[in-house]
Amino acid sequence: MSFSVTEPTKGTKWFAGILVVTYACITLVPLLWIIATGFKSPTDSIAYPPVVVFEPTLEGYVNLFTDRTRATEDMLEAAGPAETWYDQIARDRGTVISGPSRYGERFLNSVIIGFGSTALCMILGTMAAYAFSRFKVPLKDDLLFFILSTRMMPPIAVAIPIFLMFRTLGLNDTHLGMILLYTAVNLSLSVWLLKGFIDEIPIEYEEAALIDGYTRFQAFYKVVLPQAATGIASTAIFCLIFAWNEYAFAVLLTSGTAQTAPPFIPTIIGTSGKDWPAVAAGATIFLVPVMVFTILLRKHLLRGITFGAVRK
Repeated sequence: MSFSVTEPTKGTKWFAGILVVTYACITLVPLLWIIATGFKSPTDSIAYPPVVVFEPTLEGYVNLFTDRTRATEDMLEAAGPAETWYDQIARDRGTVISGPSRYGERFLNSVIIGFGSTALCMILGTMAAYAFSRFKVPLKDDLLFFILSTRMMPPIAVAIPIFLMFRTLGLNDTHLGMILLYTAVNLSLSVWLLKGFIDEIPIEYEEAALIDGYTRFQAFYKVVLPQAATGIASTAIFCLIFAWNEYAFAVLLTSGTAQTAPPFIPTIIGTSGKDWPAVAAGATIFLVPVMVFTILLRKHLLRGITFGAVRK
């Protein structure tokens, strides 16, 4: 039985294009609204009906990166004229800047923990995937199913045992503890994804390298890794997104030294309640590293998603 593939009509292509553009616009609306809220004043951010046209201000970003205290008119006069533009923004609201906020520290913690766990997960996941793909591992199918089964329950279901274990080992509120935890959670995903990519690399390449005198490690490093680069990049993006956005474990296991940005951003409080422009500004900045990382690896991501889709 033979099947013929027909070329989509022009009308079908136009309809599909319009559908994709419409879906993209709908999904971008919340993101654009968050970005716009970061440039609103506190009054405009909670106005009803919502304010679409407004006078932009950097007050949200100033409030995000600084701590402020309420000051009387006498205190403001005694302090003299504002020395910087952000001092002036704070004084226009009847406050004075008392020092930097902790958002920068929390953002740096997210970078260290997110990228650290992703790198460790890629190293361990690639070696494990290579072993499952190339060697005769006893009970391989059972081991792979066990690795996959760790993703069948929500991570928060094991939060209490992990909390008790971390407290006993002294890993509570540490960068090392969070890196190891996120690596353990992401490892099953990376092993399964990378094994699929490595399975698609012809084993004849390695056999030819071994005949030429390469060791097994040299064949892995010089032959398999370059071929699997697309899969590694794709898997790294998924692992980073999880580690970057994870909230539940970060709330439970960190409070100061290793606290990341997700649990810190909702706690931003202004002089009269929740400071929504500062929250939106923090969320906007928090999006940047993952977006840049994804853009840098976009070519590998597209190739990795379609890798192995057509078999010869």
